[in-house]
Amino acid sequence: MWTRRGFLAQAGRGALAAASVPWVWSRASAVAANERIAVGVIGVGTMGRGHLGAMLGRSEVQVVAVCDVVQERLDHARQRVESHYASRSKSGVYKGVGAYRDFRELLRHPGLDGVIIATPDHWHAMPCILAARAKKHIYCEKPLTHNVAEGRQIVEEVRRAGVIFQTGSQQRSEFGNRFRAAVEMIWNGWIGKIRTIRIGVGGPARPCNLPAQETPPGTDWDFWLGPAPERPYHSDLCPKGVHNHFPAWRNYQEYAGGGLADMGAHHFDIAQWALKMDESGPVEVIPPENPQRGAGLRFIYADGTVMIHNEFEGNVRADCVFEGTDGILLVGRGQLEVRFYGGNKVRFPDQPQRVYPSQNHHTNWLECIRSGKPCICPAEVGHRTATICHLGNIGYRLGRKLRWDPAREQFLDDAAANKELSREPRAKWKLV
Repeated sequence: MWTRRGFLAQAGRGALAAASVPWVWSRASAVAANERIAVGVIGVGTMGRGHLGAMLGRSEVQVVAVCDVVQERLDHARQRVESHYASRSKSGVYKGVGAYRDFRELLRHPGLDGVIIATPDHWHAMPCILAARAKKHIYCEKPLTHNVAEGRQIVEEVRRAGVIFQTGSQQRSEFGNRFRAAVEMIWNGWIGKIRTIRIGVGGPARPCNLPAQETPPGTDWDFWLGPAPERPYHSDLCPKGVHNHFPAWRNYQEYAGGGLADMGAHHFDIAQWALKMDESGPVEVIPPENPQRGAGLRFIYADGTVMIHNEFEGNVRADCVFEGTDGILLVGRGQLEVRFYGGNKVRFPDQPQRVYPSQNHHTNWLECIRSGKPCICPAEVGHRTATICHLGNIGYRLGRKLRWDPAREQFLDDAAANKELSREPRAKWKLV
């Protein structure tokens, strides 16, 4: 039998027990236990450099290729990899890194096992799909897609290819186990039946209205745009050279989903996980009376649970607030708190439900490449979480109540809303 103190101690030490998961073995070629996993990094901006550094710090990985549309970033990444491996070789020299402007060339790099995709959101789908077709294992940044249709295509391509896929929703694996502990508390009835969830993230995306600037030398602006509509260069979207900030493309609907999708892809993901909705979603989207204020939109689930975007009551505020019949649970990257109504009513089950065991998101991906087991956040899960973000943005844009069928992934009796589920790419970037 659990005790409350024992549960939190276990969670804090990372000693979460294995869940009962129906493993699916990969059909893609496995990597032997004594072989290094050859990884390429597509997109080496601020986020990509973080992934690159993580891979260079792992003895079981060999970074063999990097890719970017900005020459300075590409050169910097190649030099960083070569310097790292040179410092560990007897000769003090290493020149074995492929540097590519086109990710399709990187996918043909000899001996490549997997890729990390850290491009802007509008550039996630095509690299994922072509990497799957090339039988490469995939770690893709969140939010997984730019629109709902892209997500379903990624899921199907990954399933057909049998490759290992990890969405970069690392709150399932990291941050002191707070989110993992919170989900287990909810699954095991700590605060009773969940009635309301409040998610504190930024607002929806808006159309891009930045003025034109001169494209700097070494930047392939047309490639950066890719499937997005054609428009002039601006450094807020694609900064010059090597930079250390997160560019503003996240704010604009041509490339991303605003703050609602940027951090929402993390926090809505925890809500979906806690509700056991990893392969489903809400059935209604209800925007506030004034959608322009960018907060207060409601997602309604079939059982009546309500999830509210960025609207709180009193001092009850956190990244994720779960309101149940017996109490409130607040969880964030630096917070985990339970407030019970009328005293602690927790009753510990004989066989408590446990979450998938994962203490590091990269480690989970690499271990699954060797074992063939699915990752903690595979393509279907990443797609369903991204869909929440897309539904929220569509709700704010259209400003009316929408009924959603999560099985068919279509709005009911609303042709205009269904047109928002996909986007026609520029002709040169159409996939067949």
